[in-house]
Amino acid sequence: MADKVFSFKSFFFFFFFRVLFRRLRNPRSFHKKASCNGVHSSSQFKLQRYCSLQHRSDLSKQTIIFDVEGTLLKSSSLFPYFMLVAFEAGGLLRALVLLLMYPFVCLINEEMGLKMMVMVCFCGIKEGTLRVGTAVLPKYFLEDVGFEGFQVLMRSGKKVGASKLPRVMVEGFLRDYLEVEVVVGRELKVVNGYYVGLMEHKVRKSALDLEKIFGGQNLDTGVIGIGSFCKPLDHLFSICKEIYMVSDADKRNWHCLPKDKYPKPLIFHDGRLALRPSPLATLAIFMYLPFGLFLFIIRSLVALSLPYKISNPILAFIGLRLKITKPNSSVSTTDTNVEHKSKGILYVCNHKTLFDPLYLSVTLNKPITAVTYSLSRISELLAPIKTVRLTRKREQDAKMMDKLLSQGDLVLCPEGTTCREPYILRFSPLFAEMGDEIVPVAIDAHVSMFYGTTASGLKCLDPLFFMMNPFPSYNVKLLEKVSGTTRCHDGDDELRLKIANHIQKEIGKALEFECTKLTRKDKYTILAGTEGIVKAGTKS
Repeated sequence: MADKVFSFKSFFFFFFFRVLFRRLRNPRSFHKKASCNGVHSSSQFKLQRYCSLQHRSDLSKQTIIFDVEGTLLKSSSLFPYFMLVAFEAGGLLRALVLLLMYPFVCLINEEMGLKMMVMVCFCGIKEGTLRVGTAVLPKYFLEDVGFEGFQVLMRSGKKVGASKLPRVMVEGFLRDYLEVEVVVGRELKVVNGYYVGLMEHKVRKSALDLEKIFGGQNLDTGVIGIGSFCKPLDHLFSICKEIYMVSDADKRNWHCLPKDKYPKPLIFHDGRLALRPSPLATLAIFMYLPFGLFLFIIRSLVALSLPYKISNPILAFIGLRLKITKPNSSVSTTDTNVEHKSKGILYVCNHKTLFDPLYLSVTLNKPITAVTYSLSRISELLAPIKTVRLTRKREQDAKMMDKLLSQGDLVLCPEGTTCREPYILRFSPLFAEMGDEIVPVAIDAHVSMFYGTTASGLKCLDPLFFMMNPFPSYNVKLLEKVSGTTRCHDGDDELRLKIANHIQKEIGKALEFECTKLTRKDKYTILAGTEGIVKAGTKS
């Protein structure tokens, strides 16, 4: 009898894990095989294969309704997007709960799985503070867009995106980056300004509602729908005269959307995760976290307690990478030939992370004073080099920087904030009047797991996340000296701007980055809804 019970249990667990393994290998993203549920009477419309739509020349005059997940995104899994919401908006514990729950989500039906993930990710999140949909998710959506589907969409006239995701997750991406006029998604319930983790019930749209969505357009003129064979069509498609269906084979042959084809350049994005959090990648992150924390402690102790000549080889051995490039007329920090030198050298660099001045100091093999617009008190206390906070009052900052230069070399980042992508923000021209010896420094940083910068999170954790990466790397390029001027007065604004723009262009050329006129205020307005000015003593 015991053998039979044991045999039954073995068979049960074998069957369970076999089904689970298949689901995890091909997480159908709650996908069912296609049927046209919700769209009645096949005589109302004509079903066609998607490939025939690519050759149509009249799309610019057509209104297109498309299924976002089924016909635009290459991946069939929605888990990464919910994990980004859980991790970035809810924290580490919420992300862990979602990861542990995901195997059960794969085993249940589509609607229930979606509700479970919404509950975990959104319950208790304040509505007014949720900016993941506009600051974090667009980057990952854009990386998942199929180029072939994108081309058809961009050739159409009015675009309507239908998504089974909560509208707050997809609307920012579709409107801001793909120029979609109407976004139809699931609405989340809010009580006293907080999400309760529940979605509104699906409501079938009446003809009157549909006309409102389309701005009073006469629907009899014909609307084209793009759906997927892998999921039921939304009731919204009932007004379509033609429906083109995308198959799994079509999507497998699609290419990723190149960055130079983005309708709007992706310059700013927020969040801590630097990789796409698929189920296996997320599991690897949680397994790596204890080791990453240990690495941070060891690297910090070595950097803070040992001199450069000893710490540099040790830090390189435990994963920190630094590549140094110097001009032919190498910049010397021990130049004693200038007898009448009254000021130190002013190093001007673009801004990638809080470690920019520190890595420059290592490159120059000597301590150097850094001025910054905002820095957390914890970072100031732990910094191995001298740091000075600017006040953003021009006259006061100019006097302070002039005094610091009279005491030695100085480094500053005139962008005023970091930029992750290969773009350089506008340089503040204040530094141009500080000295006659200006050395541009081109800096680039690379991480594989965590970003060491944030716009809306705790900046005191920036060093922690950067140093937790397995192999963070820095490239530091010292460029040829530029002649500044100490004679810039109030009437010399044009000269200051000319010097600032020239140095910005030289750094951009060295890094092959694109120069922009965007500022710190633009970044924080987009990502955090603030102007990026942090008062002393706050969490900046």
